[in-house]
Amino acid sequence: MNRKMVFYIFGRIGQIIGGLLLLPALVAIIYGEHRQLWSFLGTALFAAAVGSGISLLCRTKNKVIYAKEGFAIVSLAWICMSAVGAVPFVLSGDIPSYVDALFETVSGFTTTGASILRDIEAMSKSMLFWRSFTHWVGGMGVLVFVMAIVSNMTDRSIHIMRAEMPGPVVGKLLPRGRDTAKILYLIYIVMTLVQIVMLALGDMDLFESIVHTFGTAGTGGFGIKASSIGGYSSYSQIVIGVFMLLFGINFNLYFLLIIGRFKSVAKSSELWTYLGIAAVSVVAITVNIRHLYPDFSTALRDAFFQSSSIMTTTGFSTVNFDLWPSFSKGVLMLLMCIGSCAGSTAGGLKVSRAIILFKLVLCEIRRMLHPRSVTSVKFEGKAVDKQVLNSVCVYFAVYVFCIVVAFIAVSFEPFGFESNFSAVLATFNNIGPGLGAVGPAGSFADYSVFSKLVFSFAMLMGRLEIFPLVIALSPSTWRKN
Repeated sequence: MNRKMVFYIFGRIGQIIGGLLLLPALVAIIYGEHRQLWSFLGTALFAAAVGSGISLLCRTKNKVIYAKEGFAIVSLAWICMSAVGAVPFVLSGDIPSYVDALFETVSGFTTTGASILRDIEAMSKSMLFWRSFTHWVGGMGVLVFVMAIVSNMTDRSIHIMRAEMPGPVVGKLLPRGRDTAKILYLIYIVMTLVQIVMLALGDMDLFESIVHTFGTAGTGGFGIKASSIGGYSSYSQIVIGVFMLLFGINFNLYFLLIIGRFKSVAKSSELWTYLGIAAVSVVAITVNIRHLYPDFSTALRDAFFQSSSIMTTTGFSTVNFDLWPSFSKGVLMLLMCIGSCAGSTAGGLKVSRAIILFKLVLCEIRRMLHPRSVTSVKFEGKAVDKQVLNSVCVYFAVYVFCIVVAFIAVSFEPFGFESNFSAVLATFNNIGPGLGAVGPAGSFADYSVFSKLVFSFAMLMGRLEIFPLVIALSPSTWRKN
């Protein structure tokens, strides 16, 4: 374990967090929110000072980063930025309880969108900005951002990207991992700016356009109104719905489009499966809820928006879907688990894993029927390596196990099976709203401190896809080589 390099990057992350906090501080100046301003500035100064001190103390010529260093850096960074990011909420008085503030911040950085706030419209503008900005930072990953801007990161820093980016396989778009990070963030920023402009052309002012775009880009879903997106025009709802789907697509495909490899994109089985699942879900839900609406177009729009929101694990809502028929709620719960594409900003199991698992089951059935036949699982036109198949199966098993354990841990809460189970699915899959007490019209406010900590850990586990946290918390990881 190259401990010095781990803590050196950890210190640089502290400096980055300090810099990021200056943006909501600027918003506080614009809106004349003095208490919030000093909360952000004080926290920023503390984070930057501690980060600088750690970086200076841990300078090293050995900049090699292997897989275990990558896992440790990612896990420590996400825990640290959540812990520090919660402080301004407490200092300003917007969220007096640190556990509640930590839950809200973890939910923000992990792009979950679950909230403990009962009256969101009572929050100050700068805190609403910071709350949504955590989605944007966490969407692509703060470590990917660090890779893009820190000049002395080695090429082995791709291990950081692999630990932080969701999905079964993460590769380089360009020979250097740092260049890959720059390309990813450039695509991310351009898409963000386009959506801000499109929303500003509708019925949202600039502030609303920015915060809702942050929530969409990071597929997080923090809103600034009690009705989420329900109070805005059909134009704004369609724009957000479409961009949620776009941010749920593997960003590697956007890079391929930029360099003109259209055939590679057209042959992506993950992309077409993702779009197919979304289309089938929209049609099925529309047919099921049609009788609840005065016209077909409104039913179709709400079905499209909620399917897009849940499948991309964003969590915005235009309607209280907890009042929909059981079939529609069942479809949404299935979408909660599947999630979007690998290499996107969304959570969930990932479409690529679902495809591989499905093909693996079919392959096993064929092998049982024809023992002498040679069978293999293919994905994106290539045979899947046995190591990848093994990792997908192990991840799925651990994924189910973690959900069961988290559900048992919160099962003593007096909210019933539907609420507690959907709360676990919503937090572990980084979705946000669930059903029942934690539906679009509810919140996580009434859960106990213990359950909020369980949910916070579940959100981190889901965002980092379990293993980075497990490896980082293992004593053997920190032993000297």
